Amino acid sequence: MSKNHDAINSPEWYTKGGIEAIDYINAKELNFNIGNVIKYVTRAGIKHENRLEDLKKAQFYLAYEIERITKNENSEKKNESGDWAI
Repeated sequence: MSKNHDAINSPEWYTKGGIEAIDYINAKELNFNIGNVIKYVTRAGIKHENRLEDLKKAQFYLAYEIERITKNENSEKKNESGDWAI
């Protein structure tokens, strides 16, 4: 980490490679969960040495988003069959 980095407005662990993670997330209009996946994968092994911790955080948000989508799809299928979704 360089001495002159801005850890608040433009942290180097999110800007490595020429694009800031938040700019990519906003450009793709990603939701909170998927945005966090991008954020944690982007900084893995750069912000701190524990790359596995960041990858597990990314995995958590990805699993959470998959579960959310699955629940929504199941609710929509119930609605299409005439049943009320809970």
